[in-house]
Amino acid sequence: MKIFDLFLSFSIFFLSPFVSQAYNHDSNYTRPPPGADFIVSHGHPNFYPQQVHVSLAGKDHMRVTYITEDMNVASMVEYGKSSKKYDRKTTGESTSYRFFFYSSGKIHHIKIGPLQPSTTYYYRCGGHGKEYSFRTPPSTFPVEFAVAGDLGQTDWTVKTLDQITKRDFDVFLLPGDLSYADNHQPLWDSFGRLLENLASTRPWMVTEGNHEIESARIIEEHISFKAYNARWLMPHAESLSHSNLYYSFDAAGVHIVMIGSYTHYDSHSDQYRWLREDLRKFLKLDYYFCAREIDRKRTPWLVAVMHTPWYSTNKAHEGEGEKMRKAMEGLLYRAQVDIVFAGHIHTYERFRPVYNHKADPCGPMHITIGDGGNREGLAYKYVMFNNPRSPLSAFRESSFGHGRLRVIDKKRAHWSWHRNNDNFSVIADEVWFESSTSSSHCILNHFRNEL
Repeated sequence: MKIFDLFLSFSIFFLSPFVSQAYNHDSNYTRPPPGADFIVSHGHPNFYPQQVHVSLAGKDHMRVTYITEDMNVASMVEYGKSSKKYDRKTTGESTSYRFFFYSSGKIHHIKIGPLQPSTTYYYRCGGHGKEYSFRTPPSTFPVEFAVAGDLGQTDWTVKTLDQITKRDFDVFLLPGDLSYADNHQPLWDSFGRLLENLASTRPWMVTEGNHEIESARIIEEHISFKAYNARWLMPHAESLSHSNLYYSFDAAGVHIVMIGSYTHYDSHSDQYRWLREDLRKFLKLDYYFCAREIDRKRTPWLVAVMHTPWYSTNKAHEGEGEKMRKAMEGLLYRAQVDIVFAGHIHTYERFRPVYNHKADPCGPMHITIGDGGNREGLAYKYVMFNNPRSPLSAFRESSFGHGRLRVIDKKRAHWSWHRNNDNFSVIADEVWFESSTSSSHCILNHFRNEL
């Protein structure tokens, strides 16, 4: 990007709090002072690929995304199973965008495959730069997900990512609020560089948060998710969604639905209709009882990921997810979703299985994990948890950290939350649990319901 554009973009950064509509804070919520951003520069020729990350893109395929400042670099990935020996080559698509005075580089998206499960592939982007490698997820259990929301790019973020790299995983789940660019587009570039060492090796699956909206209607008529949609292309088309803001994918025997908190979700919306149809794949018609029953043989586990939590005992953003909960919770419950991840509130909290604000052994376990390291800090000094604590809340703590969901087999899974405040990653909360489809009581309870 030109120096002049960079200067003007910095000006927009300082103006953005006045024009951005990305925030929707409670009027009683006073934020702590923001922390310093951890800026990562490129430091290579313009034709070198940067900000490389991979994501799942349908059955047996991965999408490689990278950016070049040189707009003439080809959208192409060479790859193979041996280092420096690329026996396959695939071309893809590219895009770019302008945001006020900022012009992005060339954003390349290349879908490669078919690929074998649990296999390491070596690859090079655009015919230039260094060699990268990734490992595909397994096709069978066990499978492990690393989970962290509201990442940002601070020293806290660096510590979170460092803790994550110390133990292997198969897929990364990010429930919204990625770069915290907030209209200052060069921060998207820095964020991509910060993640590259990790995001180029394992698939990163993300959904949008309020900081991805970047809407500034005072100056332009409408800007919404412009950078997010251009940079983080998820498998919405592969999952029959018409929007990059919500989609689904499979990993081993787990089906994950990524739901959009900042797009329409009422019963007449495209997202609602898509989610209903997506979850209907896990029901089958029973001709003897003329009803539907759960069919989870291929993917015994269901996971939902969104940004705004439906359950929380923290005063930050209190009640913001209630309308969405009323609209969509029934869909997740009838499909017997096992666990729901959210971010938004900068803390960690785990709920016991719940439905409609009541304890329900057949309901999903809700987990807020918005403590990845963002510059706004934790929701503990100025915003406290409500007391006395609801009996639905099993564990809560305002510390930076990340989570691990390890699905052992079609019946058992283990969840752990790893606090970052310690020099070494410490498991501060953990629980073993079983899929709701393994309970005969839950199967009978859901048998009479249809999506």
